[in-house]
Amino acid sequence: MSEAVVAGAYGGPEVLSVIDETVPDPGPGQVRIAVRAVGVNPFDHKMYSGVFGTDPANLPMRLGAEAAGVVTMVGAHATGPAGPIAVGDEVIAYRAPGAYAAELVVPASSVVPKPAALSWEQAGGLMLTGVTAVHVLEAIGPLKGETVLIHGAAGGVGLTAVQLAVARGATVLATASPAKHDLLRDLGAIPVAYGPGLADRVRAAAPDGVDAAADLIGTDEAVDVSVELVADPARIATIAAFQRGAQAGIKVLGGAPGADPGTEIRAAARLQLTEAAGAGRLRVLIADSYPLREAAAAHRQIMTGHTTGKIVLVP
Repeated sequence: MSEAVVAGAYGGPEVLSVIDETVPDPGPGQVRIAVRAVGVNPFDHKMYSGVFGTDPANLPMRLGAEAAGVVTMVGAHATGPAGPIAVGDEVIAYRAPGAYAAELVVPASSVVPKPAALSWEQAGGLMLTGVTAVHVLEAIGPLKGETVLIHGAAGGVGLTAVQLAVARGATVLATASPAKHDLLRDLGAIPVAYGPGLADRVRAAAPDGVDAAADLIGTDEAVDVSVELVADPARIATIAAFQRGAQAGIKVLGGAPGADPGTEIRAAARLQLTEAAGAGRLRVLIADSYPLREAAAAHRQIMTGHTTGKIVLVP
């Protein structure tokens, strides 16, 4: 038997519980993984909050999408994006539905090698925010020498997007609370405090203008300032302000109706991210870790919206 976290009802973190389950042997093209760390993401708690509906047929609901661990069993023809997978391989699984678990069976196509340089916690929290950051940058296309404005730069997606944009040779203006400015400077960005007067502060920091912008938090301020400062709406993208983004004529990315899911971009990004992280060009910052059985506490923390880096669960 193996432990897994489920939402038994719709509501807040109090509806989460741990169940015991029997994990099947992997079939053809599948692998079984002993999980060492699981990434926690805002989408996870939204799944059972009622935001996406309250169909009782979806309960009890498994949670999670990314994990890292050790392969314990492989089915026939278990080949991932990086090649054949063997028992004992240290791997990252994404997409991995139901990842809040001590053991998982996932398609081999979801599995990539874990960089040796990463801890289990870093590996477990790399992918979902990482592929989202890659998708955002591909959508707005910051080039060497250009200036890009990233709203919500100290969150999970933001910290990755900042590093990847800096690596492209762009000048990055990063909005965040003042307490997080030193970290953003350390990552190569120019921090700017959000709040009233943001557009003027951005203009002062970038007197030659802003070429592209990414909204990673979904506030009216982020959309309004981006539209005000970036001449071409095709070079503005949001992963959170779905309705406002559509109204403003900017790119809307992700899983919302009408949004661009970026499926191929995100799939290809997995090996790009592991290569960059393994080579030390991409830092994965961990805000906190919790035992698997304390998933509710992890969700209460991430629901504050003020974490810096990733929260992970450790079975």
